[in-house]
Amino acid sequence: MGQNRVPIRVSPLFSDGMVLQRDREVAVWGTAETNAELEIEFAGRTFSTASDHAGDWKVSLPALPAGGPYRMRISGYEELVVDDVYIGDVWLLGGQSNMELPVGRTLDLFAEEVATAENPLIRQFTVPQVYDFAGPKSELSGGSWQSVTPQSVLEFSAVGYFFAQELFEEYKVPQGLIQTAVGGSPVEAWLDEETLMGLGNYQAILARVRDENHVKSTMKAEMERMQQWYGELNEKDLGLKGWAEPDYDDADWETISVPGVWQGTALEGVTGSVWLRKEFDVPTGFLQDDMLLRLGAIIDADETYLNGVLVGKTEYKYPPRRYELPAGVLREGRNTLAVRVIVNRAGGGFVTGKEYSITAGEAKLYLDGEWKYRVGAVQSNLPHATFFQWSPTGLYNGMVAPLRNLAVKGVLWYQGESNVGRARQYPSQFEAMVQLWRKQFEQPDLPFFYVQLPNFAAELWEFSQEYSWSIFREVQKESLQIPNTGMAVTIDVGEGNDLHPQDKKTVGQRLALLAKRQVFGEDIVAQGPIYSGFERRGEELLVSFETFGSALVVGGEELEGFEICGSDGQYYPAEGKVVGNSVLLRSERVKEPCGLRYAWANDPKCNLYNQAGLPAAPFSTTYEEDL
Repeated sequence: MGQNRVPIRVSPLFSDGMVLQRDREVAVWGTAETNAELEIEFAGRTFSTASDHAGDWKVSLPALPAGGPYRMRISGYEELVVDDVYIGDVWLLGGQSNMELPVGRTLDLFAEEVATAENPLIRQFTVPQVYDFAGPKSELSGGSWQSVTPQSVLEFSAVGYFFAQELFEEYKVPQGLIQTAVGGSPVEAWLDEETLMGLGNYQAILARVRDENHVKSTMKAEMERMQQWYGELNEKDLGLKGWAEPDYDDADWETISVPGVWQGTALEGVTGSVWLRKEFDVPTGFLQDDMLLRLGAIIDADETYLNGVLVGKTEYKYPPRRYELPAGVLREGRNTLAVRVIVNRAGGGFVTGKEYSITAGEAKLYLDGEWKYRVGAVQSNLPHATFFQWSPTGLYNGMVAPLRNLAVKGVLWYQGESNVGRARQYPSQFEAMVQLWRKQFEQPDLPFFYVQLPNFAAELWEFSQEYSWSIFREVQKESLQIPNTGMAVTIDVGEGNDLHPQDKKTVGQRLALLAKRQVFGEDIVAQGPIYSGFERRGEELLVSFETFGSALVVGGEELEGFEICGSDGQYYPAEGKVVGNSVLLRSERVKEPCGLRYAWANDPKCNLYNQAGLPAAPFSTTYEEDL
């Protein structure tokens, strides 16, 4: 190749270890010199193409069955080789943090299973998190394929991994995952401009985010403001001058119970830094090579010291605090744990219902109970930041548009937390997104399987108001009207005290059930009961369900989660029993029932299932009144 010639390039998607979609024509694309003649050798055949006046080229490979490994050779005035290529099923993973959440964040439940994870035929490509408001980008900025090993799997989407694992065990077909999810992203970020204009009311915000000077100046000012806030905090914080040391005298500190949020305590309303200390004894024989400190979840950030040594820190409130202890830091006898909690905006604390302990093999030391505390510094509230990557069109343009030629088997979607406060608009937005993506991938019936939001005590986290997640789950259910969609109900696998519940295995398996039935034609039960109607029988209501061929069962001694109301709209808990494919309800407080709801709370107690172990979807006959 001449010294100054333009190199031949392919999309980063076509790199070592890639998975191509089986049984479909597959496009391969890239760039080269203008009007360059190229040959692509793959699976025993050779295909010719040429770049256009802009240097872009594309070739279509014929549909091939699952298999591999193959080598792809692209040659012209130079040669590129892509090795270890497999043909299987490719799934696009979309949404926000609960889809993005890596396997490494689920180790409290799956550490033992993950430690032996090894499957070269389950692979993930993580799309770089790039946003763009100028228009759809033509190509990805990077990315590479990873296959499952005990180390690499920690970075896989947990939902995606457990979904792929389930399908691989069933069909023994290579599974490719394209990870496009971005934490905190609303559905509007995944739409293009034309679609948004059809939905209306987005002109002003699009004009703002397209103003590069506005974006740059805002980001610069906010970064300076945040640096100033933390700089002032660190300068004022008395605790940084020795409060973490084990020999510091904390005899005059106040006491507080851990875990617990600080509402109703002397720390309520404190913004800034609060130091907490706990002395504890380690018995002889407890120490091991691998020890883990668990501090549940802390609002907002923490720096954690053991015997004066910084053993871990986390910069925001949602991740579980799991800090591996370096050898020699924990010792037999007396030890001191010191935690610097940084509260960004009033409302700090240690989340209840989590584990606070030190684990050494099978032994545990629990750290709950009385701790000592002192305020290190008081600050004004840290101003909220502008997350431009969440603005309309940005993520579609930067992360989805470059995939336009990709052949995929289906889409898995876990998103909605960021749209809870605007539930009324969501069904039309989500349907518009489904149609847009189907058009982009030139698959009018592209399967979309999505996750209904799980149980979560949102109001306790100042995340949203009472019933808001219930309402959002109901509008998510409306999207089942879109052809070739499926909804995984997860009302029983969330964690009331965690926006990011760790049981992503059940979520992935329920999505896999939908794929097995709707994509692969398996005659299985893939959906839990769905409310279909009711009739009044005197003081009782007989509630009917679509059960999809699997009888109703109660997951416990007594049916929980149903409420009924009269004409006054006041709901009261109802007693109920399963009668065939129906539930019979009554309440002593409602003599003329005319409405009902089930699992109608952000974090409800509910236990109606089918015999396949799939939960009934929450519902309300009067939810429109709450919108």
